Formats: sequence, C-alpha cells, structure tokens
Amino acid sequence: MMNRNEERGLGIEDRGARVGDAGVRRAAGLSRSSKGFTLIELVVVITIIVILTGALLTRIWFYQEQAEKAAMEQVAGALQSAMVLQFGRLLVHGRESEAINLLTENPTRWLMRAPPNYAGEFDGIKPATIEPGNWAFDLRTRELIYVPDRSDYFVPGKDGLKWVRYRARLEYEHAPGAATPRGANMGAKEISGVLFEPVERYQWFVKEEE
Repeated sequence: MMNRNEERGLGIEDRGARVGDAGVRRAAGLSRSSKGFTLIELVVVITIIVILTGALLTRIWFYQEQAEKAAMEQVAGALQSAMVLQFGRLLVHGRESEAINLLTENPTRWLMRAPPNYAGEFDGIKPATIEPGNWAFDLRTRELIYVPDRSDYFVPGKDGLKWVRYRARLEYEHAPGAATPRGANMGAKEISGVLFEPVERYQWFVKEEE
C-alpha cells in the first residue's frame, strides 16, 4: 500500500510524462513546418537564380555582339585609312590615274598585317563559305566580306543575307576649267578621293542606339 508521498510522486511523474510527450509532438510539428518552409524558400531562390541567370546571359550576348560590331568597324576604318595612304602615295608620284587599280586590289594587302580573323581569298563567296566572325576576300566580286558571329540584332541589306560586303570606291569631281561658256569638256572629271564602304546598307543595333 502506497503512502501519500509515493502517490504524489507518481502523479508528478505522470504529469511530467504528459508534458514531455506534448513537447515532443510540438517539436515534431515545428520540425515539419520548418522543413516545409525551407523547401518553398528553396524553390523561390532557385526560380530567382534561373531568371537572373537568363537575364545576365542575354546581356552578356548583347555586349558581345556590340563588341563584335565595334571590332568589325575598327578593321573597316583601318582599311579606309590604308586606302587613303595608297591614294596619297600615287598622287605624290603623279600616278593618280593608277588609282583605278585600288578598286580591284585585296585591301588587306594595304595593311602591315592582315586581321587575325582574316580567312583568305575565295572565288565566289556565300555566307556559309566563311566561318562566322571572319573576313574573306571574294576574287570574283572584288569585295571584302565579313560574316557576323552573333547577329541577333543584325538586319541584312536587300540581299537578305547576314553578312557585310565592303568595296573600294573612287570619288570624282569636275576638273578645274572643265565647264566653258559653250560647255566644252563638260564631262571632264578627276579623282578627288577614295572610299572603303559597305556595298549595301545594313542595320546593326539601330533600335538600341536610337
């Protein structure tokens, strides 16, 4: 037979056990809730990372294409300067009549060194002939051609092909004293300059630059 102290102790232990069980159940519930929230947060974080990565890659490609356009125009500018020097050399030696030969020459020969992405000379070029991101000279049309590597923002000319075709061109002006009162020798002209320019107009980043 238990005395009162023993009964009191058993009662306390019983209440303690019930409180302990309740605590365990609450802890388990909180653990499940914590796991649930962590999973949702993980999904949200992954979604945000995917969106930001896509946006970042898009901008990287955009800037890469802009850099490619700038590099192409830099080469074209260097060829224009080299052509002017060739023309000036002919003028100095009184051989300006030979400037017509500049129209058929491979302009990369005017440079001390050809561009590193110059693929060479070909007889009849199509965009598929050249690896994207390279220059090539067409022996048939006498044009220096560049095929873009990235062309998401490139709008081709009338031919509808994604390339830029450059060609040398001479500029003329009426020779002094060509126009007489009677119009004699009205058609006499002399070479006034040289240009290295695209054969057809094209658009590249026009919407972005406006």
